[in-house]
Amino acid sequence: MSKDHWTVDRLHVALPHSASRQQLLQDVNLTPIEDLPSVLDGWATAAEQLESARPLIEGVRARAAARSALPAELETRDVTADVLRDAGPRQEHRDDRGQGAA
Repeated sequence: MSKDHWTVDRLHVALPHSASRQQLLQDVNLTPIEDLPSVLDGWATAAEQLESARPLIEGVRARAAARSALPAELETRDVTADVLRDAGPRQEHRDDRGQGAA
C-alpha cells in the first residue's frame, strides 16, 4: 500500500497491539502540525513493514499450530547465562562504589 493511501484510521487498524495504537494516537494528538507529516510517514512505513511481513507471520503461525512447535530456524535460544556473565563485571564495580570513605 502506498503512503498516499494511509489514513490515521487505517494506520490504527493495521497496528497489531493496543500499545502501538495508543502511541500512534498520542503522536497524532501531541505532534506540532508542521511535524505531523514526517511522524505519519514513520507510522506508515512501520505499517507497510508489518503488512509485508504478514504472509510470513501467518505461515509461521500455521506451521506452529500444525506441529505444536515453531520451526527450528525460529526457535529462541536462552541467553540468560550470557546476560548474567556480561553484567557480572558491572555488578562488581557497583559493589566497590558502596565502600567509599564516609
